[in-house]
Amino acid sequence: MSEPTRTLLQMVLDGVATNMATPIATFVDIDAAGELSEESRTYADLLDAGKRMAGALLATGMEEGDAFAIIMRNHPEFVEAMVASEIVGTVFVPIDPRTRGQKLAYMLGFSRCRGAIVSPEVLPHLATVRASVPDLEWVWVIGQESEQAMSLDAAIRAAVPQSDAAPRPLETPMQMLFTSGTTGDPKAILAPHARFAAVASLGPVIGLAPGDRLYTGLSLTHANAQLITLGNALAGGLPVIISRQFTKSRLWEILSRYGCTTFNLLGGMATAIFAEPEGPYDRQHKVRFVLSAGMPASMWRPFQERFGVDIFEFFGAAEGGLSLNPPGTGPVGSIGKPPLGGICEILDSDGTILGPGEPGEICFRNADGTVAPVTYFGNPEASAAKTKGGWFRTGDIGWKDADGWLFFSHRDGQAIRRNGDFIDGRAIETAIAAMPGVADAYVYGLATPRNTPGEKEVIAAIVPEKGFDPATVIPTCASALGSANVPTYLQIVEAIPKTASEKPQDRHLIAMLERNDCELFDRNGKTQWEKEERIAS
Repeated sequence: MSEPTRTLLQMVLDGVATNMATPIATFVDIDAAGELSEESRTYADLLDAGKRMAGALLATGMEEGDAFAIIMRNHPEFVEAMVASEIVGTVFVPIDPRTRGQKLAYMLGFSRCRGAIVSPEVLPHLATVRASVPDLEWVWVIGQESEQAMSLDAAIRAAVPQSDAAPRPLETPMQMLFTSGTTGDPKAILAPHARFAAVASLGPVIGLAPGDRLYTGLSLTHANAQLITLGNALAGGLPVIISRQFTKSRLWEILSRYGCTTFNLLGGMATAIFAEPEGPYDRQHKVRFVLSAGMPASMWRPFQERFGVDIFEFFGAAEGGLSLNPPGTGPVGSIGKPPLGGICEILDSDGTILGPGEPGEICFRNADGTVAPVTYFGNPEASAAKTKGGWFRTGDIGWKDADGWLFFSHRDGQAIRRNGDFIDGRAIETAIAAMPGVADAYVYGLATPRNTPGEKEVIAAIVPEKGFDPATVIPTCASALGSANVPTYLQIVEAIPKTASEKPQDRHLIAMLERNDCELFDRNGKTQWEKEERIAS
């Protein structure tokens, strides 16, 4: 049974009506001295700040349907700007604050942002592209104003707060969520209030219960933190703790300090957390379960046993689709089954439904045969392709077992095949993460001129720390996984480039290889990425 669907503003208004005096959202940061600092907001705080910021938006001439960007880490002002946007009827565009250069200019220009609310570290990057974004009329910055931006506080003080705060119709646009853009310019999902409302109504379905305290260190510019964690907290009156940014070294300490009972993980985050040395907070917490998207099957039980938590695995995309594997329900490694009212099938390229064990595209639709439309702003062809044939097409490859449990294989085009075998990159990551001196690890495939068509070399990107010995990695993987499941190269880097959703970015790692901007080892020792070995496709 899910919660009733309500817009963000309606959730806040309902929260105010309950006279809930305790904070609904607490924002945690690590200061220069390494201490935890916090800012809290009640429902009433969010409504008041939203009305005042709405007045400032109206004072700039913003009108219903106009767009503005939110470019910052997880500050309270991010959520306040979301509330203000609904009051005015504008469309907000969340952008990862690490975005810069041509990509930043593209996202601002393509979405036709008339303004931006940013944190201070964004200003230098914004200044370099401002001239190429003529539609950007105003910029407000958290904190002190500068030559490039007016302070957000000053903009609010100069305006009259908006007294009327009426929720918008569910079908009207709420935001533009950009996709990761791994194969070209990112697409902008024009998401209605109904999408936020639907995901935020899933609390009981994803295991949330009265008394839970939620946590996220994921960016609010990503659907996971914004819709699943923040949305379900506001909808269910469940306090939420939000880190300024993800910190694997302080994660369990924060969870313990704030009494959190659940948090979300995506992909490589589990590997990074598992690679951390054992610490005093590993078991000193109240976490019941981890809502995980992409827990490696090889790490599933070790993760549960080390940290004393259950894994609630799920699968979903920002545009749609959902499958759930609650603790103790489906097999380890499965991404679950659709909830009541949903259907998932594995389709081949011709749209034929495949049988158990046959890999194909993971596709969803409603039990009544309908599929919710997907709108990519300014891209009707991509919008139509996403729901071609009456199915929501994820672009991900997977299969079902004989009992109908779903398993994820890889993103279409990103499988690692070498010498005729498919390589289990996640198993390699798990083995490397458990080795001494490994702070983070990620395994990806790279085609070179030496590979036959469709095959790739296996690269293990590793962030080392004290005690790391590259000479032990390949032999240890061979001993644990067999000689076929070993990396061809070890790419030693200071940090693994990741998106706002903590997804490692192959293209940046490949660029580092091509620039020789990293240390490289093979089974014979230190080596170098030679010119003739560069990517062929």
